[in-house]
Amino acid sequence: MTALKAPAGPDPFVDQRQHPRVSVAMPAFLILGGRRYPVQIVDLSAGGAKIDCGTALVVAGAVVALNWGGAGAQATVRWRDGRLAGLAFAAELDPRDVLDLARRGQALGARMRS
Repeated sequence: MTALKAPAGPDPFVDQRQHPRVSVAMPAFLILGGRRYPVQIVDLSAGGAKIDCGTALVVAGAVVALNWGGAGAQATVRWRDGRLAGLAFAAELDPRDVLDLARRGQALGARMRS
């Protein structure tokens, strides 16, 4: 299967997104093929997420689970570019949960910087 690449430069899809994205810095686990990989959620919306998956063997089209802090979502990998991958959730997250995760991610980032 060929991996789709994210476009370089400014995001041409930003105006086509159904849900606003929020930047987060949150550790998570990606479940793929029965294996668990540590990843970091880079940004998040009710409909999907961008993750830093390091060297995890993630390819576009793969069906995965993304787990964080006792919660999680089933998703499909839409693109992969180097360490980054874009996920589309199978079911939308509640927007209030997204905002709560953003706050938790910002608090974690502030704690790590101090």
